[in-house]
Parts: sequence; structure tokens; C-alpha cells
Amino acid sequence: MAAAGSAVGLGNVWGFPTQTASNGGAAFLLIYLLMMALLAFPMLVAELTIGRYGQSNPIASLRKIWVKNRLLATILGSTAMLTASMILSFYAILAGWLIGFALAPVLALVGLDSIANWLTTFGTGRNVLLTVCFMMMTVFVVRRGVSDGIEKWSSRLMPVLFVLFLILIAYIFTQEGATLGLEMYLIPDWSHVNGGLVVNAMGQAFFSLSLGVGAMMVYGSYLGKDVNIAKTAGQVAVIDTGVAFFAGLLILPAMFVAKNNGVQIFNEVGELISSGNLVFVVLPSLFQSMGMVGEVVGVAFFVLMVIAALTSSIAMLEVPVSCLQEETQIQRDKAALVLGGLILLLSAVIAANFESLFDWVATASTLYMQPLLGMCWAVVLGWVWSRKALLDEIKQGNPEIETSLFWRIWPWYVKFVCPVAILMVFVYPFV
Repeated sequence: MAAAGSAVGLGNVWGFPTQTASNGGAAFLLIYLLMMALLAFPMLVAELTIGRYGQSNPIASLRKIWVKNRLLATILGSTAMLTASMILSFYAILAGWLIGFALAPVLALVGLDSIANWLTTFGTGRNVLLTVCFMMMTVFVVRRGVSDGIEKWSSRLMPVLFVLFLILIAYIFTQEGATLGLEMYLIPDWSHVNGGLVVNAMGQAFFSLSLGVGAMMVYGSYLGKDVNIAKTAGQVAVIDTGVAFFAGLLILPAMFVAKNNGVQIFNEVGELISSGNLVFVVLPSLFQSMGMVGEVVGVAFFVLMVIAALTSSIAMLEVPVSCLQEETQIQRDKAALVLGGLILLLSAVIAANFESLFDWVATASTLYMQPLLGMCWAVVLGWVWSRKALLDEIKQGNPEIETSLFWRIWPWYVKFVCPVAILMVFVYPFV
């Protein structure tokens, strides 16, 4: 559940539906599912295996495999730690906005309209304050450790996430216009399929599972040797894909309900407008048009978004915390406070210089550093780690795997296919 919580985040709950709506609906959904199976799942098994073998943070786990080049292993692990910290620095700002939109209707209900309006209006002070609130929540959970913190809270929050989804989906389906969104989501129009769509689907699958930043290596290090890694990876991938699918089942019909209520969703040529911040523009308008019930639905939706963001932010902070804790022998709570404070400081700098820094940090960490690191993990597992040592590690939780079709395909697939596929995601923006 903790690893699934890491994978499930704003990328699933909002990024995937937005990508789906921008790329023709059902055609993107089907290609995305294909990419999850062909690219993301094999790489998830790889990262979990590296982490469990090392039984430590990403830096130490990579050094244990890459004995002949410990310096390069340390550099790669440190880069993963830096990348996770960069992602969390801008992620916390977005998650803070979600807190503001969740609180605003409640405050407005008790007559605090000016505060409610302030919480939903872009501004440096509001951005910094809400980011502080979200980072405090993240640090609180990570300080408690794996069993008392991450596992406990992930196992509580993930079911709540699904329940809120089902309630909201059931409600949206009763609204006029929802059928059009459902048709767009489930009936494919193959004319939308092109090379760009395939690469976008591949990238969405890769990023939605938190691959590349060491988060899954950290969770792999917490797995017992009796755990079937391939089965666990499959469960995480199914949960992650399930959340993305249900998010699409909610968001696309909701978009057409909003359109039916007079909110402009598409421009004159049929392209989705305001795709990046649609959640903060279109859905509040939709909820307001529903009256009091819409206010309740709106609060529930943004609470859901905060939960999704929190389970991912926990994983992103856990990467640098585990590295600092184990490499320097510092106590966990101190490591969480120090790194949480440093990342919060970076977030404040980004929030104060939003126009010039936000997009740059987001692009550098997710579009460039993540896929390059993912490609490095495929190279480490496929070309550096001996095939016998790899088999010995993965057999511990599944002794019969040596004779399975999975073992005949997976090592070669990760060695040759995954690096090329990830490189395509990285190179495509330059083409």
C-alpha cells in the first residue's frame, strides 16, 4: 500500500485525465494501458529488485551492485535524491493550492468569505503559507518511520481515496452531459493515434509510477526476502492504473457536465483550454453551479486530491531522508526535519519567483532528470549486475521463477528494450 501510495499522485488524479482529454480520449487510454504493461511494469520490478537486494537507500544499493565503480553509483544515487527533492519542492506548491480549495468552501459557509477568497486567489503569501502547511503534513508522516508512519498512513489513506472516487463518480453520472464525456473516454477514435500520442502515453505511464527518482528502490529495501517482487510490482501497477482509470472516469464526464453548465472547456478548434490548471478553474465553477450539494462535492474532491498528493510527497521525501539517515547515521526525525526544511526553503523561493522558476524546476526534474535516471537503472540491472546474482535475488520470494516465461523475457527486455523506450520519451521533445 505504501508503494502504491507513492505511485498514486497528482499525475494519476489530474495529469492522466488531462492527457487523455488532450489526446482524443479512449485511444490514449488504450495506448497508456499498453505502455504500463510494456514499459512501466518491467522497470518497476527492476527498481524494487535493486532496492531489496541493497536493503538500504538508493546510493548504498547501487554501490552494492556496482562494486567496480562505486563513485559513479554514488553520483547516480545522489542525483536521484536531488531529483526527488526538486520534484517535491514544486509539488508541495501545487498540493498547497489543493488545501486552499478544500478549505475555502468550508470557510465561506461560516461567513469567512474574505479568507476563502484569499485561499483561492493566486499570490505569493498564500502560496508560501499553504506550501508550509502541506510540507508539515509530509514531514509529520515521514518522521514516524516506515511502520508507524508511511505504512500506517498509506494503508489508511488509499482506501479513503477509492471511496471518495466512487462517491464522486456516482454523483457526476447523475448530471446532464456526463454521457458525452463517458463516450469520449471509452469509445476510441483511432484517427487520434500518432507517434506523439504513443510517446506521451509512454511518458505518462513512466512518471505515474514514480520511476527514476529512487522512491521504488527505497520501498524495495523495506520488502522482506520472502516477498514475490514480480507479484508485488503487479499489484502496485494495477492499483496505480486503477486510480488513473477512475480519475478519468470522474474528470472527463465532469468536464462535459461543466460544459453543459456554461463553462468553456474547448476552444473553437476543439482543443482543451487551460489544461495545466483546469482543476483549479473548471471544476470549482462546476461545483458552484451545483449549489450546496456542489460545495460538499467540491470539498470532497479537493480532499481526495490532497490525499493523492500526500501519499506521493511522503515517498519523495523518504528518498533523501533514507539516504541522509543511513549515510550519516543521523536520526530519522532529525533527517526529516532538516531535509523537509531545506526543501520547504526551496519551495518558498520558487513560490516567490513563480513565473521564472516553477516551470523550469518542474521541467528539469520530470522531463529530463527522471527519464535519464530511469534509463540508468535499466543499464545497471541489464548490463552491470550479473545475471546469476539477479536471479538469486528475485528467486528468494519466488523459487519457481527461474523456469517461468517472465524470467526468460524480463532480464533481456530491461537490458535492451527499456533503455531505448525511455530514451524515446527523453528525445521526443527535441524532435
